[in-house]
Amino acid sequence: MKEVLLAVLILLAIGLLLGLGLVVAAKVLHVKEDERIEEVTKRLPNYNCGSCGYAGCKSMAEAIVSGKEENLKKCKPGKEETNFKPIIEYLDNHPNEDGSKVKVHL
Repeated sequence: MKEVLLAVLILLAIGLLLGLGLVVAAKVLHVKEDERIEEVTKRLPNYNCGSCGYAGCKSMAEAIVSGKEENLKKCKPGKEETNFKPIIEYLDNHPNEDGSKVKVHL
């Protein structure tokens, strides 16, 4: 009976140590993603066709928010009124952390 109790306590201790290790790793290795990327992705057509030259809509949204891509017309299936104008308005209202605005055009 003592051996079983000892084995259970050892496994419990190992589980607690590994759990604490996961908590610490989650805090240390956390990567903060710009929330604007998700919002711009929602406003794109989300066909993930790749006609813009990016792997999908999320990749294009990352390029738009980072300033690497300024031309929204590269998105072939997107429509100016329904997709692009809301993106421009959103980015005008949500500037970069330093206060500068993301430059995009049609």
